[in-house]
Amino acid sequence: MAKMILSMDGLVLKEITLDKERITIGRKPHNDIQIDNLAISGEHAAVVTILNDSFLEDLNSTNGTLVNGQPVKKHFLRNNDVVELGKYKLKYLNDTPVAAQSPDYEATMVLKPGSIKPMAPETAAAPHSVAPAGPHSVAPTSETGAALKPAAIQILSGGNAGKELPLTKTLTSLGKPGVQVAVIARRPHGYFITHVEGDRFPVLNGMPLDAQAHPLQDHDVIEISGVKMEFFFKP
Repeated sequence: MAKMILSMDGLVLKEITLDKERITIGRKPHNDIQIDNLAISGEHAAVVTILNDSFLEDLNSTNGTLVNGQPVKKHFLRNNDVVELGKYKLKYLNDTPVAAQSPDYEATMVLKPGSIKPMAPETAAAPHSVAPAGPHSVAPTSETGAALKPAAIQILSGGNAGKELPLTKTLTSLGKPGVQVAVIARRPHGYFITHVEGDRFPVLNGMPLDAQAHPLQDHDVIEISGVKMEFFFKP
């Protein structure tokens, strides 16, 4: 299991096991990792862990967050990455091999006009039907778990209605920063959605999600920040 080592000036202060899907870092006492220092914002950053993968998100902190000396807003964490918050350092350790697909994090906010490519003409001519909540068949994989069907999100409402977002990256974020954000993880054995930011949880087939990762199935309907979208497997 992945973990982070908190240190300052070379002195190890604490070891944190990433056994929750969302771990917050900040000065206020309600954070999972509290750093009582004025250089650290009340809610400074968060680490979201989905299966064996983790990514770091800066929560609009005052002094920013560095990874390996570079400022970041969102960063897919790799073994031995060093997160810097003021004088404090968090070393990420994960000896589990990464997934076979590209481990890139794609920060695509679907509510931003122009952020989604238009649907192909043949797709637009035959939009996918919306299926009610209930059991669906999961996309088949090979015996090695490598042959996952390609999938996409079709926007059903709002200014981007009728557009399509291919899910080609390991992690794709959906929503409006500061309001409501969720992440879809592309794994060898399926696609999973996880709540990341906001007081309200995303809605899946009419039912609010919780803090856990939920597998997505063909024609599931997701609602994030008031925008409805449909998850579907591409032929």
